Amino acid sequence: MKRRGRAAAAAVAGACAPSASRGRAGHRIRIIGGRWRRTPIHVADVEGLRPTPDRVRETLFNWLGQRIDGWRCLDLFAGTGALGFEAASRGAARVVLVERDRRARAAIGQTLERLGSPPQLELVAADAFDALRRLASAGERFDLVFVDPPFGESLHLRVLDALPAVLAPGALVYLESGERFEMPAQWRVLREGRAGQVRYHLLSRAADALPGHDA
Repeated sequence: MKRRGRAAAAAVAGACAPSASRGRAGHRIRIIGGRWRRTPIHVADVEGLRPTPDRVRETLFNWLGQRIDGWRCLDLFAGTGALGFEAASRGAARVVLVERDRRARAAIGQTLERLGSPPQLELVAADAFDALRRLASAGERFDLVFVDPPFGESLHLRVLDALPAVLAPGALVYLESGERFEMPAQWRVLREGRAGQVRYHLLSRAADALPGHDA
């Protein structure tokens, strides 16, 4: 194999370097379906923030039937808000985005402004578990909950234990993780997949008959 010259090596290194406009993780993402298709989503420069990849979002909404008109959705660890924005774009009547990080919330706010601050989208500044308690106390119930906690924090089992208090009958839960874990017996795995390090699942409570939800 021939060695590259210094100029060629420098050119290759420059081509492979992440663009500063894409943030620390090199992400540039958009809404991929519905009324706001192709709208850019702001990504904050936050350690450990990994937006759900486009093809995983596309798979999820294929599972859900593309349109979720009238559904009430909760994006519990919103991050970029990509899952919540995707749901609203595809017809959800209400989407609550919960995010505790100030920089991530600011980026979500920028995307909300880009979309014209639609009334069906609500951004809540809170820890996920505090938000669950408040929502449950207020009588809020959701048809679809997105659970994509920060990588490495192993919050999945704790979240699944707390979720029933805010779930409507027949509700679905999308769960994303970077690690394997044993699914609790009270949850049924409807669909699952993997993309690189990301494992993703569509769940329902085992006792639910899923009326009106074609999973």
